[in-house]
Amino acid sequence: MKELSLNVLDIAENSVKAGATLVCIHLIDDGNVLMMTVTDDGCGMKEEILRGVIDPFYTTRTTRSVGLGIPLLKLAAEQTGGEVTITSRHVSEYPESHGTEISARFYTKHIDCAPMGDIISTITTLIQGHAEIDFEFLHRSKDFDVHLDTREMRQVLGAEIPLNDPEILTWIAQYLKNLYEKN
Repeated sequence: MKELSLNVLDIAENSVKAGATLVCIHLIDDGNVLMMTVTDDGCGMKEEILRGVIDPFYTTRTTRSVGLGIPLLKLAAEQTGGEVTITSRHVSEYPESHGTEISARFYTKHIDCAPMGDIISTITTLIQGHAEIDFEFLHRSKDFDVHLDTREMRQVLGAEIPLNDPEILTWIAQYLKNLYEKN
């Protein structure tokens, strides 16, 4: 994937497919290192699946025989000298505290570090497509601090206004844009 925001989208979509009700996307950039972490409360992965997800020829999908999302993320991180770590707790073993965390470290000064891309569109697309799921987004650097939590939005809007309402999605995109520009 040519942009890191597409990796975020792919991983978050996997979280949705795993039955997550909350997906946390955190991007922390200290100027030299970008830590990308996606955490969910989905069903988690059993150990044998966890060992296989780095392999591009392993997938749980029945529509195709390859799964490139995590291997491409791993490649993107490793090309900068970084790494990817995955921890997961399957619901069968951890019924009260299951889920998955995928963390990637990118050395941003490296010539092969992919650009972030359109992270605002990624977040609004996730909310539009999965309005019933909560998303927490945090992107912090020395230049800005951007945060959006759909749980807080639901408290303000109430249950009668869906988060994928076109006016709400337009507001979300503009709110995020303003936070990036403000800093």
